[in-house]
Amino acid sequence: MPPKTRPTLADRLDQRIFNALWSSSLVYNTCWEDPSVDRRALDIGPGDHLLVITSAGCNALDYLLDSPEKVYAIDANPRQNALLELKAAGIRTLPYEDFFRIFGDGVHPEFSRLYQAHLRPHLSPFARRFWDSRLAWFEGKRGSFYFNGLAGTVARAFHAYLRLRPKLRANIHAMFDAPSLDVQRAIYDEKIAPVLWGSALRWTLSRQFTMSMLGVPHPQRREVQAQHSGGVSGFIRESLEYVMRELPLRDNYFYGVYLRGRYTAECCPSYLKRENFERLQQGLIGHLEIHTGTVTQFLQSAATPISRFVLLDHMDWMSSYHPEALLEEWDAILRRATPGARAIMRSAHARPGYLDWVTVGSAQQPLRSQLGFHEELARELTRQDRVHTYAGFHIADLPS
Repeated sequence: MPPKTRPTLADRLDQRIFNALWSSSLVYNTCWEDPSVDRRALDIGPGDHLLVITSAGCNALDYLLDSPEKVYAIDANPRQNALLELKAAGIRTLPYEDFFRIFGDGVHPEFSRLYQAHLRPHLSPFARRFWDSRLAWFEGKRGSFYFNGLAGTVARAFHAYLRLRPKLRANIHAMFDAPSLDVQRAIYDEKIAPVLWGSALRWTLSRQFTMSMLGVPHPQRREVQAQHSGGVSGFIRESLEYVMRELPLRDNYFYGVYLRGRYTAECCPSYLKRENFERLQQGLIGHLEIHTGTVTQFLQSAATPISRFVLLDHMDWMSSYHPEALLEEWDAILRRATPGARAIMRSAHARPGYLDWVTVGSAQQPLRSQLGFHEELARELTRQDRVHTYAGFHIADLPS
């Protein structure tokens, strides 16, 4: 096990800010991992039990559409689970039109009435306390729900920036509505790129406070800086340019929702499409369980074997500051995994170091030699990833 990273004074300040934001805020109001990539990587079947880190809950609902036996949504931040609880309550009790206005448009003028009559009775005590004081997020008084929470505040600031630059704003909208990838690429290259990446934006993206608002702690920022000559802003530019130039934006709801402040019926997560909403409402939502706590706490407290693990990128910061907890988590994962279980992991680093120093099994061999990695599939899916903000995407079969 490597020695714990000794934080500098600046690191400790960054971590305090991040902890203060994380411990009192809804960080993500929508998921920033592409579930179409995940579903191909996981090959979910009817008998599968999935462990998923909740985030905003969109992807947990998406995985349910593959009809697994159970999806366990786990998050140490209870505010993220409160959002998924609200979505699940809406699926159970609301007609599609109201549900889409709340979570598709991000605004419903009668949200308070619907909340009191239909949603609140289905929430946990914590979720009730959280949403009781935030009804305005959906009522339009501060704009769309997607301009609230930490990530939403960053999106709101970018909107304010675009209002000051109406020509750039018009060109960005035109790029998202382009009829072909060639037209989209030309708009980006000729009208957007030359004016977007100025010194002010590069400076903003390089600040840890901005990263903290987006849910990125400073250990992950350091991982990016260590492998990209342009630093954080250079990596973000490279990632976004791939999306803008190589992937059609017409169905890219990840960036579209923060540009428009809402989803559209054609450009939205799968759970917001009418036919999928109806499948969830007719029974699939009953296969969802929500738990607040760490991955290790859940795995040590329950007995059901898990066949699919969606671990996102949380192991990056654990490996830097809580390596002993990461060892404990992997021990719990392997104890609960079924034969043939599969995990997907994302990382700010293309080759995260913990895969080499975390040792597992009776022989205490490194994870990298014990897991069966699907590297070609991971490369193929990375090229199709509509978010494209992680340097590393790993698909691994766990040892039997």
